[in-house]
Amino acid sequence: MAVEFDWTDSEEIGIQLQEKYPEIEPYSVRFTDLHKYVTGLPGFVGDPAKSNEGILEAIQTAWNEEYEDAK
Repeated sequence: MAVEFDWTDSEEIGIQLQEKYPEIEPYSVRFTDLHKYVTGLPGFVGDPAKSNEGILEAIQTAWNEEYEDAK
């Protein structure tokens, strides 16, 4: 069964984003685009309307940590 995750699973989302978009520098992504990237991930089960700036910041930070580790 595929992993399912929600807005609060920022670490898992960061891992998934790094795997799907390894060439993108996370802090260059606008929140509107980040929202689209997250809601488009396989296994994402969160309500698209339930995100906010704080959640997106946490996801972006987690993604950046994965990005830096992959360098």
